[in-house]
Amino acid sequence: MPAITTLHSGSIIAIDYRCTAVPGDEPYTEVHQYHSVSYVRKGSFGCRYRGRSFELVTGSVLIGYAGDEYLCTHDHHDCRDECLSFHLTPELVESIGIRSDAWRFGSVAPLPELMILGELAQATAEGRCDFGLDEIGMLFTSRFLEVVSGQDRAPVKTRPQDRRRAVETALWIDAHAQQPVNLESTAREAGLSPFHFLRMFSSVLGVTPHQYLVRSRLRRAARLLAGDDRPISEVAFDAGFADLSNFVRTFHRAAGVSPRGFRHAARGNRKILQDRYTKLL
Repeated sequence: MPAITTLHSGSIIAIDYRCTAVPGDEPYTEVHQYHSVSYVRKGSFGCRYRGRSFELVTGSVLIGYAGDEYLCTHDHHDCRDECLSFHLTPELVESIGIRSDAWRFGSVAPLPELMILGELAQATAEGRCDFGLDEIGMLFTSRFLEVVSGQDRAPVKTRPQDRRRAVETALWIDAHAQQPVNLESTAREAGLSPFHFLRMFSSVLGVTPHQYLVRSRLRRAARLLAGDDRPISEVAFDAGFADLSNFVRTFHRAAGVSPRGFRHAARGNRKILQDRYTKLL
C-alpha cells in the first residue's frame, strides 16, 4: 500500500504518493476517484489500463479518468516510486475544457514542457517557491491538456471590466491577507471559476493570486519588524503566516536576510543589508 499525504484540498486536491510495493507483490485493481494527473518524480512502475500496458519512469505522467479501473505493477525494479498527484473536481475539469478524450490516454511519456512544470510543482510542495499548490496544479493540468491535444490555449484577452475585477480582487486580498485566503475564496469574490480567475488575474497583474497574497504578507511583516519589538513568531502570525518556519524561509528568500537580521538592519545596522546587496553586484 502506498503512503499517502494530502497536501492541499479544495477544487484541486494535491497528494503525495510514496509507493512501498516491491517486485513480487501482488498487484490489485484500483479505481480513479477523480480526473487526475500524477507526475512521477522518482522511480518507475507499470500500469495496465483499458487493455493497454504502460511503463512509467521518472518524468512520466499518469492520467486518471474518474470511475475507470487501473492496475499498477512493479515487475522490473525495486524503485519505491513517488508521485505528486493532482485530483480535480468535475466542475474544475469542465472549466478547464479542451478535448475530454485526453483524460483516457493512460499516461504521457517524459516531455520537457511537463517535466519542467512537474519539478516546479514539486518545489512548490516543498515550500521552495511561492506558487500555491492549487495554482501550479491547474497550470500543470492545463499544459498537459494542451500538449496531448495539440491545441495551445489562446492568450487571455482582458477587457476593461476584467482589469477592474483583477484590481478590485487584489485590493480584497491585501485587505484580508492576515486571514486564511485561498484561490477558491478569491475566485468567488471575483465571481469566476478558480481556473478562469487564475488566468485573468495573472494576465492583468503579472503574478498569481497566491504570489500576491504572500507578497502582501511579506510587506506587512517587514513593516512590523521595522516598527516594533514583538517576537518574530507574533509578527509572522500577525502578518498572516500560519507556520513560523515557512515565514522565516519565505522572508529570507525574498529579503536575502532573516527576519531578525532585517529588524537589526532597520534599527541602524546597515551593514547587514549592504553585505547582502554587495554580493549581487
